[in-house]
Amino acid sequence: MRWSRDDGRRGYHHGNLREALIRGALELIAAKGPAGFTVAEAARSAGVSPGAPYRHFRDRDDLMADVALRGFERFTAELERVWNEGRPDPLRAFENLGRAYLAFARDEPAYYAAMFEAALPLADHPELAQAGERAFAILRRAAESLSARAPEGKRPPPMMMALHIWALSHGIASLFARGDGGRRTLPMTPEDLLEAAVLIYLRGLGVIAP
Repeated sequence: MRWSRDDGRRGYHHGNLREALIRGALELIAAKGPAGFTVAEAARSAGVSPGAPYRHFRDRDDLMADVALRGFERFTAELERVWNEGRPDPLRAFENLGRAYLAFARDEPAYYAAMFEAALPLADHPELAQAGERAFAILRRAAESLSARAPEGKRPPPMMMALHIWALSHGIASLFARGDGGRRTLPMTPEDLLEAAVLIYLRGLGVIAP
């Protein structure tokens, strides 16, 4: 996966303890899920002493929050790239957002699990809430662009649209597009399922013509 070591060496060197622990945590999340390991296991996976993680992280949740934050940074950058300010047109760019959402769940399952399944209290990690809002803001901008296509006076609230599409995309990604053992089978591709669902939804709102 994309977060795997470049050279296969374990442990840390030249002050890269934090990076080694992040990689170790990602390996454990991929193998056991976000709730299935301890700080000591993360240290062992990184090839460092059990006490080494506490140089950078207060506890396991603090380590998991750092992993999730990095995941959101990657996720947001990819959504921003494919949205491309609504080019070549808002509907096609919106479809690209959906595909990118599914692709991230498939290609980065450990980050995805840390971001959405670790049950970290956002009150204790406000930086995670802010990172999630930055990702959601892209979806909301896309919803605003699509809402503007509907006749004036019949335009659906962009926030409502963004929340509906987020829930739909996340549900399909979590069930059918993830890159780990939790993926369920479908008689179609997750991309086809999401595209059809979004088209039905947008037509129902009058955003696009039947």
